[in-house]
Amino acid sequence: MATALRPPRLPVPEQASSLHRLPKHRVAVTGRRSFAARAGSYPGNVGVPKQWYNLIADLPVKPPPMLHPGTHQPLNPSDLAPLFPDELIRQELTEERFIDIPDEVRDVYELWRPTPLIRAKRLEKLLGTPAKIYYKYEGTSPAGSHKGNTAVPQAWYNAAAGVKNVVTETGAGQWGSALSFASTLFGLNCEVWQVRASYDQKPYRRLMMETWGAKVHPSPSDVTEAGRRLLAADPSSPGSLGMAISEAVEVAATNADTKYCLGSVLNHVLLHQTVIGEECLEQLAAIGDTPDVVIGCTGGGSNFGGLAFPFMREKLAGRMNPQFKAVEPAACPTLTKGVYAYDYGDTAGLTPLMKMHTLGHDFVPDPIHAGLDHCNSCLH
Repeated sequence: MATALRPPRLPVPEQASSLHRLPKHRVAVTGRRSFAARAGSYPGNVGVPKQWYNLIADLPVKPPPMLHPGTHQPLNPSDLAPLFPDELIRQELTEERFIDIPDEVRDVYELWRPTPLIRAKRLEKLLGTPAKIYYKYEGTSPAGSHKGNTAVPQAWYNAAAGVKNVVTETGAGQWGSALSFASTLFGLNCEVWQVRASYDQKPYRRLMMETWGAKVHPSPSDVTEAGRRLLAADPSSPGSLGMAISEAVEVAATNADTKYCLGSVLNHVLLHQTVIGEECLEQLAAIGDTPDVVIGCTGGGSNFGGLAFPFMREKLAGRMNPQFKAVEPAACPTLTKGVYAYDYGDTAGLTPLMKMHTLGHDFVPDPIHAGLDHCNSCLH
């Protein structure tokens, strides 16, 4: 969400050299107009971005490195190889400012991108505010959320690397649905561990994943060693994303033909989500507005970062001066009540240690809050 009062002063976007182009695995989805074009969404004539933006390139102080879970030493790229294909590892660790979006990924993005920027005139009237309130609507993707922005490139890079199987976790089901959708486009087998409370409460999300060919387990499950230990300690455990991550990471780390996909937290994930903010910048410029405030909800950071990071670039360059407001739920108050420290991203301690705002890697939120993890790494 953004509020805008002043006209913009946007420069011509900087172009950077691309990363190594992977072999083409084209998906036949060209020749269609996006939702925005079909619906005549406001404003028109804004294209799908051609590059992702990496905020790390412009930060005056770089984020602390991830640490190996066993040695607690800074990670080497090879330490991530059991979990991710080479290109995603490069994107995770790069300080390059812009990374080209592969044509095959943009072809799929065009199923729903660019997404509409909508002015909330009725809300403005209700609040009696002189501000203009806009929201960027990301619900037009096939899976129904912004998660497809990173699910599609993650699936494509895995397929291009010859990977056959991908595994992941999901809470409310949006990320699992997005990865299931992306996996079926590129011929990958997809296996999902869904937080048990959400698995029981949201059967239609599970059905959506299964319709796209995914195999879905309630977490904790008896499929993995981590799950069996958790069930032994609490057979009625409602689960958490930390638990589900432990199960998915265990499977990826112990099977050479399987890689892990994550829907938030990591740098390459937030990188992919910046298509949201890049589009929003162009859309606001087309109507002569620039934001005073940029607002986003925060969990693992992909929604907030995807919208805010391109605007942060413009602020760091002195081209605009918005405030940024990160909003989190009281049921999982990592930014406002958490400790800024190195912690694991999962319950079993299998993931790298990251500097984050954390409530503890063994924190289990109330079951109604199953869609959010214990950590918030959008600022890690």
